[in-house]
Formats: sequence, C-alpha cells, structure tokens
Amino acid sequence: MPRLTTRFWVDAYLARLSVFNIPAYVVAHGDDTGGAVLVKLATLDGQAVLFQRSFDLTTGARRWVELTTGEERAVDETVARQRGFDPDLWVIEVEDRAGRHLLDDDGLA
Repeated sequence: MPRLTTRFWVDAYLARLSVFNIPAYVVAHGDDTGGAVLVKLATLDGQAVLFQRSFDLTTGARRWVELTTGEERAVDETVARQRGFDPDLWVIEVEDRAGRHLLDDDGLA
C-alpha cells in the first residue's frame, strides 16, 4: 500500500488543527517525501511536550509517543539535537493552553 508523502500529511494535519482553531506552525521544513515529523505542543505556560511517531514492529501499528516533556526551553533543546541528527526532520509547533494536539484522532497515526 503506498504511503502518503510527509508534505501531504503535514498539510492535512495543519488543516485539521485549523478546523478546531488550534494554532500550529511549521518551524522546520524537512524532506517533502519521506522526512520524519516531530510535533511540539506548547501549552503557553512555559511547558511543552514533544511527540514523535513510533512504529510497533510486532503489530505494524503506528502511534504518536511522547519523546520528552517539561520546560519549553528544554524541549526546544531536544528538538535542536534531533535536527542535528536528521536534517530532513519536520517540526510542527502546536500552541494550545488546553493541551489539544489531535494526534490521537483517527487517521493521524
């Protein structure tokens, strides 16, 4: 089964967030075809959570898992380190005081 390009997924994710009036921004544009994606959720209180997509080899399921959480500055440092390892990495920043990111919704894994 063909996979969606990363650019298509990112565009669809940003569109879904906008439907719910959740601000989100591409802060690092990775490879359009196959770049990995990190999603940073900033709760606008100095805290943040960083998510990455994980693949379960036993079930074949994809899901979003928390890579790190804490002070936004520390999360940003983790993002910078990850970008140093992978220049094709996309980073999306979601800003929501209620902590909504919609990554658990159907179709986003």
